Amino acid sequence: MKCPKCGGEIPFLDLRPNCRHCGVNIMYFTQEDDLVRDAKRTELEGAVARMVVARVKAAFIGSKLAIVRLVVVLIAIAALLVPFGAVSYNAPYFQTGFSAGIIGIVQAFTGGLFMQLPKFLASTVFSPQTIAAAVPTAFLVICALIDVISFTVYLLSFLNLTKGTKIMRNLALVGACVALAGQIASLVVNAAVPDTSAASVSFGFGGLAACVMFLVLFFVNRTMLKKGIEPVYRENDLKRKELLKQVRKGEVNLDDLPLPVFENEQERQERLKALEEALIAEEEGKEL
Repeated sequence: MKCPKCGGEIPFLDLRPNCRHCGVNIMYFTQEDDLVRDAKRTELEGAVARMVVARVKAAFIGSKLAIVRLVVVLIAIAALLVPFGAVSYNAPYFQTGFSAGIIGIVQAFTGGLFMQLPKFLASTVFSPQTIAAAVPTAFLVICALIDVISFTVYLLSFLNLTKGTKIMRNLALVGACVALAGQIASLVVNAAVPDTSAASVSFGFGGLAACVMFLVLFFVNRTMLKKGIEPVYRENDLKRKELLKQVRKGEVNLDDLPLPVFENEQERQERLKALEEALIAEEEGKEL
């Protein structure tokens, strides 16, 4: 280590605050330069943070369409609460059943009904209706997976606004097709499998509800892509971001940059106002 003032060599284990050669306080001698350097780094890193906030705002609440998309994404998930179909079993001393909706699936799992499905499938009495109920349930599960993936992409869409919106648009179209197929399959199996006194199958409109919400989500994302999703950045923040990359790569030295690094007229006025207020507060403190 060398003294920042005289350049004299200072041993590594020399913990004295003052230089052994010229006597200067090493920490305070470089304090002003350190503060200036920190101020420059803060300006550049603050620009990156503001840009992230701007992208988050553009993705979620930056426009009326973004707010509509937020609502539609949540409703598309809630639409799976509507059953795609249902099955009920009625035998002596035994009555149960489940619906092919999110609530029904959860209740079937927690109630242990799903553990008994192999027995129902092997039963000559319950087998046809159990198979018929499994068809809309399978479509429900696929739609739920699409919703989960779409919601995950939505939460991460601020990382790449255009790409995230394209993925959501495509997933919504696939989800609409799957939901519609599930609704048709539910109607078909309900008509093909007759009800008995021991078991009965009914269809629901969950596939249709999910299909409608997926289509709405598709058109919302499509419209957003057509109009463009551009975050609003503060002036010079893009330049600050690029300069920060160069600083981190070692291509630019912070000490060679001015302070402020970039400054428009509005920022200049804000800086001068803050400085003036600080000086007034200092004068008032001295008077007291």
